[in-house]
Amino acid sequence: MARTHHARGDRPESDEALVARSHRAVAAENEHLACYPSRVSERTVPEVGKPAPDFTLASTDDKDVSLADFKGKQAVVLYFYPRDDTPGCTAEACSFRDLRTLFEENGAEILGVSTDTVKSHKKFQAKYHLTFPLLADTDHAVADQYGVWQQRKFMGREYMGIARTTFVVDKQGTIKAVFPNVKVEGHADKVLEALKS
Repeated sequence: MARTHHARGDRPESDEALVARSHRAVAAENEHLACYPSRVSERTVPEVGKPAPDFTLASTDDKDVSLADFKGKQAVVLYFYPRDDTPGCTAEACSFRDLRTLFEENGAEILGVSTDTVKSHKKFQAKYHLTFPLLADTDHAVADQYGVWQQRKFMGREYMGIARTTFVVDKQGTIKAVFPNVKVEGHADKVLEALKS
């Protein structure tokens, strides 16, 4: 059962209301991303069965987090998202939050990565009571390493940004599943199923 969170100075809003309120915006965002092709800036997306590229990033846990920290201990759900506190990214983060216990029961930690700062991440984390670390890839080096820092095109304007992508990395540090061009609705459930398989 989803929790209802209270924001200071605001009336309580359930997670269901939040997702419903942003549903049309998420759909529009997904439609936009599907209509405009992207190309990888430097590297291609790592393939299933290949070692996941290691990295170290600052986190909302006030310490650096390395992928190597988890090797031999637990699997990792590594999800890249465009920006803190935007409709699609909020819905995605909340869905991972609500299923985190199930991910933990299946031996996995969730790590969210964007180019936002740790300060921005902490505000986002506090606002939506996110229960997993967010990592700050401010120079997009890790996004580039994973092939998700891509050229986007919208209304004739080209720009670089993160393509919403999720990787499931097993306990041995090998990529078990890749979800490119993520559509937010139902995504966390699909990632959980991939982890279980």
